[in-house]
Amino acid sequence: MDRKQHVHFWYFVVALFGILLVQQWLSIGRQVAHLDYSEFRRHLEAGQVESVLVTETQVRGRLKTPLASGREAFVTTRVAPEIAAELERYGVDFAGGTEKTFFREILSWILPILAFAAIWLFVIRRTADRFGAGGMLSLGKNKASVLVEKDTGVGFDDVAGVDEAKAELSEIVAFLKAPAAHGRLGARMPKGVLLVGPPGTGKTLLARAVAGEAEVPFFLMNGSEFVEMFVGVGAARVRDLFDQARKSAPCIIFIDELDALGRARGLNPLGGGHDEKEQTLNQLLSELDGFDPSTGVVLLAATNRPEVLDPALLRAGRFDRQILVDRPDRAGRLAILAVHVRKVTLAADVALEEIAALTPGFTGADLANLVNEAATLATRRAGDGVTLDDFTAAIERIVAGLEKKNRIMNPLERRVVAHHEMGHALVAIALPGSDPVHKVSIIPRGIGALGYTLQRPTEDRYLMTRAELEDKMTMLLGGRAAESLVFDEVSTGAADDLAKASDIARAMVTRYGMAEPLGQATYEADPAPLLTPQGGPPPFGPARRYGEETAREIDLAVRVLVDGAFARARGILERHRATLEAGADDLLRLETLGPAELARLGEKLAEDDARG
Repeated sequence: MDRKQHVHFWYFVVALFGILLVQQWLSIGRQVAHLDYSEFRRHLEAGQVESVLVTETQVRGRLKTPLASGREAFVTTRVAPEIAAELERYGVDFAGGTEKTFFREILSWILPILAFAAIWLFVIRRTADRFGAGGMLSLGKNKASVLVEKDTGVGFDDVAGVDEAKAELSEIVAFLKAPAAHGRLGARMPKGVLLVGPPGTGKTLLARAVAGEAEVPFFLMNGSEFVEMFVGVGAARVRDLFDQARKSAPCIIFIDELDALGRARGLNPLGGGHDEKEQTLNQLLSELDGFDPSTGVVLLAATNRPEVLDPALLRAGRFDRQILVDRPDRAGRLAILAVHVRKVTLAADVALEEIAALTPGFTGADLANLVNEAATLATRRAGDGVTLDDFTAAIERIVAGLEKKNRIMNPLERRVVAHHEMGHALVAIALPGSDPVHKVSIIPRGIGALGYTLQRPTEDRYLMTRAELEDKMTMLLGGRAAESLVFDEVSTGAADDLAKASDIARAMVTRYGMAEPLGQATYEADPAPLLTPQGGPPPFGPARRYGEETAREIDLAVRVLVDGAFARARGILERHRATLEAGADDLLRLETLGPAELARLGEKLAEDDARG
């Protein structure tokens, strides 16, 4: 018996017990005669009373001979003795009574009923919440948060780094403000606009900014809020959401995390075609087909997993406009930083351009966190403003993790880590066109990092040549090459470097066509192509498209690339062995080398090359 059935069983037992008590009380009442007090006195004087029980207000007892009604038990209400004596002297029949009011009688019946009903509703609600059912009376109602312009507090001025996306969405703002003017040439607005991009790039912020600029109601709902344990509830909520939106037009409906609701149907071979998510998705498709965008209802949605969406959502006439909200470039990061530092007190020497250069790949959310971390560090050291060193420390904390100064390494481990990190740094400095090395440290950070080498890109890169990829692999393997050269042994510290180098080599062979023995062909697809339904291994997706012989050639080509990068890194360090040892000694003594110390190492490398 589960918990819900257990609660119902005991509720039935209590109710049955109450009914039996009421029946017992009624049956006893039918066997007792209610006498006036004067009549009781006459029976008492005649010697017909056998026994009595006297209480403060009543006299209960039994007569020796039954009354005309055949009942022997009686009950009467007491009367004060002095009043009873006076009434008997004048021959008046009298009876006792209690003062009763209509309100008191009603309360005596209503209060127990209300208490019993409240207990029952409480038990039902707790049971429903425990099993995820929520309020039984609101299952078909949507849970959208309805905001108006003054509640969003966000406009396009608060969104930076995504100028192309803002330009696309400004058309929606113009349509919501003046539908007639926008459609004067017969153009219509898209029914749905899908914002696609990695997490933290500002998709939800953009949707709020559209509502703030257009000054219209904003219906915000997460995709997971449509789905409940009861079949049909999600579809009912979709209908209710669109009905409310039509009544509030012009307005914006925003569904965040659309992939929770719009996952492609049929990807799960173990599930049927009638589950709750599929019914909810079908209802959403129906609503998209049924509403007219000229009424002023605009549907926005956001997802960071577009590859799992159902293709029916992306066809023309539904989400027929997809806007990419990608990671910002250097200029975009500079604009985002300018927005987030408005409420921060900066030192006079802080140049946001340098911070933007140090943060390639950071999203808008990452940059907001960076500014907050830097301000926290400045506050902790009781500074008057946030300096560039605070931003640099915050970047290291976000990228490499928190410093673990209490993690004590033995002397041999410190020497191995120092040579490992110096190997990375020297190889990066020696390779032409490599990103400049900004900092090297042997202070443990994060979960498993015993040291780190921080490079600072000089510009954003969107293409990489074969030579640049080989240089990157060589730099990654510089740490292991230094361990092998100095200690004639290798450690587990290069595990992450080996994994990254192997991934680059495999991508060069299977996806970029950069392995001469295999020709100009690709053997593996992009693991997550944008806006393309994603499958998996058979029977969930495509099978391997090459045979065993080709697979062996791929493995050999990957090995050749990785071994070649390792040999190249070892050769560079052999030529600069003295500089490697000197740099490792400095790193052991100082624990961290900054730009000045690294510049001197670069000069030594140049002198070594000049001597031949």
